[in-house]
Amino acid sequence: MKTSREISLERAKVLKTRIDDYLEAKKSIPKGWEQSEVIQKRKQNILTILDATEENWNDWHWQLKHRIRDVDTLLKFIRLSDAEIEEIKAVSKVYRWAISPYYLSLINVKDKMDPIRLLAIPSALELRDHTHGLDPMGEEFTNPAGTITRRYPDRLIINVTNECAMYCRHCQRRRNIGTKDRAVNKTELKKSIDYIRENEEIRDVLITGGDPFTLANQVLEWLLKELKAIPHVEYVRIGTRTPVTMPQRITDKLCTMLKKYHPIYINTHFNHPMEVTYESKMACEKLANAGIPLGNQAVLLNGINNDKFVMQCLNQELLKIRVKPYYIFHAKKVRGTMHFNTSIDDGLEIMEHLRGYTSGMAIPTYIVNAPLGKGKTPMLPQYLLSRGKDHILFRTWEGEMIHYENHPTIDLATQMKELENKS
Repeated sequence: MKTSREISLERAKVLKTRIDDYLEAKKSIPKGWEQSEVIQKRKQNILTILDATEENWNDWHWQLKHRIRDVDTLLKFIRLSDAEIEEIKAVSKVYRWAISPYYLSLINVKDKMDPIRLLAIPSALELRDHTHGLDPMGEEFTNPAGTITRRYPDRLIINVTNECAMYCRHCQRRRNIGTKDRAVNKTELKKSIDYIRENEEIRDVLITGGDPFTLANQVLEWLLKELKAIPHVEYVRIGTRTPVTMPQRITDKLCTMLKKYHPIYINTHFNHPMEVTYESKMACEKLANAGIPLGNQAVLLNGINNDKFVMQCLNQELLKIRVKPYYIFHAKKVRGTMHFNTSIDDGLEIMEHLRGYTSGMAIPTYIVNAPLGKGKTPMLPQYLLSRGKDHILFRTWEGEMIHYENHPTIDLATQMKELENKS
């Protein structure tokens, strides 16, 4: 008869074989912190071409001002074919684009399928789709006042700017990008604040855009102070991609200011392990050290992260920099972005793989946004297989079928009375 230790060792051997394929695949997945030397060389090249200094690089205002936004400037850094040049020029006439110098330093210029390149540089594929709309979520029809988007009973969004450090090629709000950066003026923001003040059921406010962290500290603080003064607003959330695309924005002054308005939560937007660099790590740790919980909202993107091993690697890398994987969003059907869309099967395969193969902290919720602002709907692999009168049948992450007793809940007060009667 086998001992308990022998049984345990046999089980451990089985578990070890279940992760071998991931460990092998992980070796070929580029991670930002592993590419630090290469990124540093690219950075120095960018600084030389832009005649800039290390001090410039660390200044987020400089990063914003020197975004690459036309093909002639891009050609100074990346070799493009004549066809690619014409493609980018054609896209530029329809959709604006811009890349921060920092994010440019993450691009592998020799690889046309580099995920960072695909996320940042326009493609002729953006012009193929003429059937889908620019506002599939119907935000135009969920705007009761100011720049609010309201889809739920107790929470809402305030859009504060159309500006971003980089205009991602999969952006769901490309209709708002326009041709110029525009922060929402205080008059419109006050309309939003007044609406919140007048509706006492609103307890949760999300500040988004564009990217709120492209605003000056004093503007952000004014808005936070106004919201904090509303008794029924319990906390504020901020959606930002700057820790990914322009981590220089996360300054000590910003963190000191944010600390005054707790509870604040920040959701950021990493899509690939290559985006997890030493600089993005420093930015996230500054926010975490300021007492701000960080979550990540990835978007499931074709050719970027619709791979179970890439998503597992991303989520594990995020936990190392104190960011909790929160959502995987199924890409919305937005005109100009459809080449990034995947099947829902891709997302379910990823969720099926993550459960049991990594810790629960590394497992986000896979979400499909129902069209026309009808809300987030979780997509889950099916584990509950049947439900009888006194049992259920479910399967484990390894596919084992389990019959499990399931009796009606007996009221606790009833049980206590039974004990009293017996005594």
